[in-house]
This record gives sequence, structure tokens and C-alpha cells, in this order.
Amino acid sequence: MRGARRAATETYQVDRRGSEHRATKQMAAAVVFQQADRIGWLRAAVLGANDGTISVASLVVGVAAAGAPQNSVLLTAVAGLVAGAMSMAAGEYVSVQSQLDTERADLERERRELEEEPEREAAELAAIYEDRGLDPDLARQVAAQLTAKDALGAHIRDELGITETLRARPIQAALTSALSFTLGAVVPVVAAALAPATRVAEIASVTAFASLVILGGGAAYAGGASIARGALRVAFWGALAMGITAAAGRLFGAAV
Repeated sequence: MRGARRAATETYQVDRRGSEHRATKQMAAAVVFQQADRIGWLRAAVLGANDGTISVASLVVGVAAAGAPQNSVLLTAVAGLVAGAMSMAAGEYVSVQSQLDTERADLERERRELEEEPEREAAELAAIYEDRGLDPDLARQVAAQLTAKDALGAHIRDELGITETLRARPIQAALTSALSFTLGAVVPVVAAALAPATRVAEIASVTAFASLVILGGGAAYAGGASIARGALRVAFWGALAMGITAAAGRLFGAAV
């Protein structure tokens, strides 16, 4: 009797530890998924700010190098900020809206195929699970159960690869791009407004370079890459862009 109790207790403890282990794994997977979602948005925002800093700083440096007065340089910077933000928003909206149109067409085709050929679609779903490592019998059982619960949802997720997190959102993408570009472009605009009239190009270059180092390091950190390498890479290309623009401005100013 005592041995039976001990065996039952040990079985209960094993089952409990197994349940706790599964729950821990599920919680960890949820945390990783949320972190991946945040990292994707963070990287997009950092890259948008990087574009704003490089574009507007290059404009400021180029126009200042041409010998333009400070108010003209500032006007150019503000115009570059507005034009760049609107361009980023429009381009992102058109791109993501095209993706959304494609998703809607895929959803409509999938809905029609489920109505006309449900057996064939169930076989496709089972084949997908089998390719992912399930045994054929288990793959068919999983496909049958998911189809019975939400056939369209299962095909959208596992056949088309469309999830709620990855679904195209044109307006959100456009606003995010415009806002991130604006935040990055504010740095050279403020530098052009506050710098002494004779040092606009130099101060704009230094502040933009420092901003690019921070943005490059932030993007690398968000992606799990080397922070130093990411910062140096972005700073190098930003400095190259500002240097070429400054040379063009000096050439143009000398020609005038």
C-alpha cells in the first residue's frame, strides 16, 4: 500500500514537472515572439531616422559649402525635412498597400479553393505539416482538426504565411516612416539653426556624424549584431555622403 502511494506521488510529481516545463517553454516562446516583434519595429524606426539624418545633413553641408547664407541653409534643411518625410510616407504607403492588395487577393483565392476543393486543400495542409517534420498520419490528423476549427485561418497562417503581426498595414507604415525620418532630420535642422553663420557646415557635419554613430549602434543592437561594426558602417557611409555633397557644393559655389 505504501509503495503504491509512493509510486502515485512520484507519477504526480513527474506530470507536474512536465506541465511546468511545457508552460515555461510556452511563456519563453511568447516572450521571444514579442521581442522579435519589437525588434522589427525598432530597426525600421532606426533606419528611417538614419535616412533623415544623412539626407538633410548632406543638404545642409552641401548648400553651406556653396557659400549660401545661413537663412538659405536653414530653409533648405526644413524643406528637405518636409519633402523627405512626405516622400518616405508616400513610398511606404504605396509599397505596403500593394502588399495588402496581394494578401487580399490570396485570401480570396484561398477562400474560393476551400469551397470548391476542400479535400485537396486539406491534403495540401497535411503536406505542409509533413514537410515540417510530422509523421504522415499525425500531419493528416492535425490538418483535419485545424480545418474543422478554422480552415481559412489555418491556410492563411501555414500555407500563405500571413499572421496578424506580419499583416500589411499601409497607414501605420507610412506614419512610422514619416515620423522616424523627421526625428532623424531634426538633428541637422537644429544644427543649421543654432550654429554660428561661419561654422554651419562643420557643426552640422559633427552633430550628424555623432547621431549616425548612435543610430548605427542602435540598429546593430536591435538586430543582435556588433554595435561597434554597425556604428562605424553607418557613420562611414554618412560621412561619405556628406563629403561628396560638400564637394559638389563647393564646386557649384565656385562655378557661380
